[in-house]
Amino acid sequence: MASNLETSVEDLLDSPGGRLAQEMGEHLRKRARVYAAIFVLGMVVAFPLTKDLISWLISDAGLIPKGANIITTTPVEFILIQVRIAVGVGVFLVLMVAMAEGALKAAKSETLRERLAESDLRIPKPGPAMVKVVLSMLILAGLGLLYSWELLIPILLDYLQKDAASVGLETDWRLEGFVGFIINLSIACIIGFQAPVITTLILRSGTVERQIITHYRRHIWFGAFVVGALFSPPDPLSLFMVAGPIVLLFELALLWDRITTS
Repeated sequence: MASNLETSVEDLLDSPGGRLAQEMGEHLRKRARVYAAIFVLGMVVAFPLTKDLISWLISDAGLIPKGANIITTTPVEFILIQVRIAVGVGVFLVLMVAMAEGALKAAKSETLRERLAESDLRIPKPGPAMVKVVLSMLILAGLGLLYSWELLIPILLDYLQKDAASVGLETDWRLEGFVGFIINLSIACIIGFQAPVITTLILRSGTVERQIITHYRRHIWFGAFVVGALFSPPDPLSLFMVAGPIVLLFELALLWDRITTS
């Protein structure tokens, strides 16, 4: 049994997808310090701007439903929210750079070239490939942010406030909970809307075969709903409004890959 497992692992690592995964892992280890520097830089730049952002959220953004109030309950609550937002900016910048470099690394990979040659696919030049990935990520991030601000967050805040008011409760939301709620849903949408880029990179790199992804489609759907459950309130409406677009974009990426590679 152990021998068969070792053989299977060796075969997997020796496959084109396995070799590419090892190359990517080695690249990420070498770039760890750079990613750390980007994370710190993002935090340092974002932190001074968080005060204006919070002020805008609770006054000018128009997100607070009628009858709801925002309060603070601890002396350090405001500063902790600022740190949390700055950390989110740092993480997002690292994610953007890592994915863009991953696309560039994959485009230069001999393993990828072999796999594309076997499939009679044209090997894109690293420069244009990286530009396309970055632009796609930015556009999808913008769409995710637009979806969260224009549809998801207003609907959920109004629903939660009216749900509490229906039983005679006054709505006093803690600043940490209110801002955290908005930031979590915004980040969830920004990251979730990257599903087409991630799916396309995985398919085009040859790391995972289309048949494997489609075979485990239901598991991927379940994972999207798990992500939705982590970032959204524990009610069916919130869960489906967060996870639904991720599933839809994933399916659209599969459809696009099928059309463009057939």
